[in-house]
Amino acid sequence: MVQSSGENRDSRRTQEGGGEDVYDLYSRGLKLLSSGSPAAAVQLLSRAAEAEPQSPSIREALGRALFGARHYEEAADCFRSIIEENPAEDFALFGLGLSLSRMGLFHAAAEHLALAVAMRPENKDYASALRHVRATLDSRR
Repeated sequence: MVQSSGENRDSRRTQEGGGEDVYDLYSRGLKLLSSGSPAAAVQLLSRAAEAEPQSPSIREALGRALFGARHYEEAADCFRSIIEENPAEDFALFGLGLSLSRMGLFHAAAEHLALAVAMRPENKDYASALRHVRATLDSRR
């Protein structure tokens, strides 16, 4: 599991694929994601998720990378797995809602986005995504 930066880095070392450091894979993946290279980030974050499948932080980052790489179904699965473990994860609800909307599943997307907005009404991104999905649904009626 990814641990805080103050903890001993040796405790984060996982022997996978020649002793790759999971925290290093995660950090490098996040850097690639933030620099606009989601497909490359998917490669590193997938390896980190294989080594630490229970880490919500790694799965969230992988979900974001998959979404950025336009792998919406896989991103939805990633976010869904986080929500199954912790239904109060508002960002995972948001990510799932966005992924579902990109897949054309607007009713399901609206449900998840509405939950995210209810949890964090001050988050403008959540509210904007919900408005967009609801407008799409209204236009299709």
